[in-house]
Amino acid sequence: MASKIYNFRKGEILLVDKPLEWTSFDVVNKLRYPLKKKYSIKRLKVGHAGTLDPLATGLLVICTGRKTKEITSFINDVKVYSGIIQLGATTPSYDLETAINDTFETAHITQELIDEVKLQFLGEIDQVPPIFSAKKVNGKRAYNAARKGEEFELKSNKITIFELELTLKDNHEVHFFVKSSKGTYIRSLAHDIGKALNSGGHLTKLRREASGAFDIQNAQSIEYWQKEINECEVGDLEL
Repeated sequence: MASKIYNFRKGEILLVDKPLEWTSFDVVNKLRYPLKKKYSIKRLKVGHAGTLDPLATGLLVICTGRKTKEITSFINDVKVYSGIIQLGATTPSYDLETAINDTFETAHITQELIDEVKLQFLGEIDQVPPIFSAKKVNGKRAYNAARKGEEFELKSNKITIFELELTLKDNHEVHFFVKSSKGTYIRSLAHDIGKALNSGGHLTKLRREASGAFDIQNAQSIEYWQKEINECEVGDLEL
């Protein structure tokens, strides 16, 4: 029996280490079902505080019950990511969702050049979201229009990059660490860094390390939380 008593209806915060290829809503649904079963109810509010792409892993903050009212404030928190940018090629989605559409020379790439280019991405910058994103265009999601081959443009947003570390590795991979404001698309950052280096670039690995006060070191797997929900004691069933 779990040592902790939970009250998921009044509200709990569950820190999940999202696995690769799962959507954020997949995680929500996998936890909502056992929670409803636990209380023998048909509806229970469960939501996440900031989407992670299917090809990303790491921290996903899940809120239940009344804690879902705090989701907006959590979404506004500063986020921390690590990952890998592959230089020398671009993709339409800026990551591995789509195939390479162009290749570039990389012989000129050095750590010194990367350190110089990095400076233009620190602080407040304008960033255009990827066309393969959930932004709306004429009332529909941009990724749906992009997958149909429709041509359109997305407006840029103001974002802030508080910290950025870029380290050149073998095979023209750049390992990165970034601390950024809400609304930052790391795929766009990878694309824009590649463009600034005149080598092209796309995201090949992404992991969310932290969100506000929440850290990946305190997160657990989906399976852990499913087991915890099934075996734990619950607090007062009344709201």
